[in-house]
Amino acid sequence: MAINHPNFGAVAEDRVFIFDTTLRDGEQSPGFSMNLDEKLRMAEALADLGVDVIEAGFPIASQGDFQSVQRIAETIKGPVIAGLARSGREDIARAGEAIRAAERKRIHTFISTSPLHMKYKLRMEPEAVLEAVSRSVTFARGYTDDVEWSAEDGSRTEPDFLCRCVEAAILAGATTINIPDTVGYALPEDINRIFTMLLERVPGADSVILSTHCHNDLGLAVANTLAAVRGGARQIECTINGIGERAGNAALEEVVMAIRTRQDQIGHTNEIKTPNILRTSKLLATITGFDVQPNKAIVGRNAFAHESGIHQDGVLKNAATYEIMTPESVGWQKTSLVMGKHSGRAAFRDKLRVLGYGEIGDNQLNDAFRRFKDLADRKKLVYDDDIIALVDDEVVRDQSRIKFVSLEVRSGSQIQPRAKLELEVDGVVKAAEAHGDGPVDATFNAIHTIFPHDAELRLFTVGAVTEGTDAQARCGVRLEEGGKLVDGQGADTDTIVAAARAYVHALNKLLFKRARTEPVALTA
Repeated sequence: MAINHPNFGAVAEDRVFIFDTTLRDGEQSPGFSMNLDEKLRMAEALADLGVDVIEAGFPIASQGDFQSVQRIAETIKGPVIAGLARSGREDIARAGEAIRAAERKRIHTFISTSPLHMKYKLRMEPEAVLEAVSRSVTFARGYTDDVEWSAEDGSRTEPDFLCRCVEAAILAGATTINIPDTVGYALPEDINRIFTMLLERVPGADSVILSTHCHNDLGLAVANTLAAVRGGARQIECTINGIGERAGNAALEEVVMAIRTRQDQIGHTNEIKTPNILRTSKLLATITGFDVQPNKAIVGRNAFAHESGIHQDGVLKNAATYEIMTPESVGWQKTSLVMGKHSGRAAFRDKLRVLGYGEIGDNQLNDAFRRFKDLADRKKLVYDDDIIALVDDEVVRDQSRIKFVSLEVRSGSQIQPRAKLELEVDGVVKAAEAHGDGPVDATFNAIHTIFPHDAELRLFTVGAVTEGTDAQARCGVRLEEGGKLVDGQGADTDTIVAAARAYVHALNKLLFKRARTEPVALTA
């Protein structure tokens, strides 16, 4: 039977839909929470990337989550905007209200179906769960024609009961059926067998979109996702950089490029604009403060690097000898040394466009260009990654209450380190001078003097954005207050300035978190 979906119309047999849950499941990673402005910026990037569905959050979790989903629904055009809800009426009603203004909308409701979850988590009998499936989907259909139902811990659910639940959801009006490998337990053959079984045994399974949501606890999320597609799944739930609960989710960039690179075996298509992948990955890393590991597939900085002499020789003769995809296909640039101190504003704006920024505001452009010129005066070589670091530093901080203004540091083996700092707090420039055990400690003490707080420093990291002694430093700061963790990043050729920017970035995130309840822990 052909699939006729309320939001996608007639679905081609080879079409695979990309459902991105970076803003919901991804944000549940410890330390990865985002404020409203950061979520909006990520949602815009995901829309530009071409994802089919953006799961914008879990509206019942907090007022902040509700507002984020609502604003994304009001603002973002193109993708379907989904809100997550448990099976209760209050959850579903809250999700329905949050997504109400969306151009295209979906409610995603779920309940656990495995014996383990039903007994110890839900404390419900199977028949009660089955009734909840029908009731929740029917109620959700009152808010939108596009309802997705998920069987939490589906990969550990008894086959007969899973088929009954899926049939009940379809009869109640679900248009997408999601079978998550919630705890990353399944092997590829298990996942393939589940989807094959559903298509063979459940009436109407071939008239809805079957979806897969795989976690990476055994490092099999991408392999299991591809196995699900080969078994009949036509929606892939994934996240940028693979972030998510525990070991994370299937990484969007890996799944998409596997489908594209191995068309000979997989034979499906999607609408992802792959040259935007790297840009989206870097944006997420900047917002969350967590860098991508160097050897990460597709988006790690070593993904297209070749150190072995044998490999280098092969690549110089024919890149295909050791590269199964081109760097440009996912957004990497072959030529990075194209900007310098003599470059003008027009060239800088064009460079930002090439790097995937599109149109940014004049104020942000002016601030970024000023920092670029300062950087070009201090560095012999300016790389693409240098420009990305400083521009993201400006864009992400544009709506911050606290802004870095200036820093003067005195330090050495014969003097006590001292820092003289200026910050703009709610539009007012304030100054302070402080001593410390080192220049970084003195700087952080000065920040504390200007903006007193009870947060404790839990982590401080320093790394180089590019190469050489004049490379930009990228610093990371993790603060904890009342059990809440926040991470900030800052970049500058001066390591102490980068550290100050990182601390200020973290403080701004903390200010948001003070007024926000943390999302309820979910799995799905």
